Amino acid sequence: VQLVESGGGLAQAGASLRLSCTASGRTFSNYAMGWFRQAPGKEREFAAAISRSGAKTSYTDSVKGRFTISRDNGKNTMYLQMNNLTPEDTAVYYCAADWRFSDGYSTNQDTYNYWGQGTQVIVSS
Repeated sequence: VQLVESGGGLAQAGASLRLSCTASGRTFSNYAMGWFRQAPGKEREFAAAISRSGAKTSYTDSVKGRFTISRDNGKNTMYLQMNNLTPEDTAVYYCAADWRFSDGYSTNQDTYNYWGQGTQVIVSS
């Protein structure tokens, strides 16, 4: 499956952005999906994940209550609504697909099979 992220950009602290991840090549609904991010000088980390149906989601503590992950299987697209952004959210955001979970998701990036190229998010104070 091919994944393409979009929606990144420059935002001020407190603003909102919505990232999209559009899939092609395989049946999107067969994959659990995740968002990961890599800040400058840091390792890539888990941000959010969603099950195949969208019924189950998970977030890293630092984004809980501010970010919302969702998906539209009819549009082969996953979203990450990011509200109340802070400079600490500055990173390259990657979407990833994992075929192994029929009714769940993984927070471990090593289990994901497919990755997008990333979209840059820069939050200024």
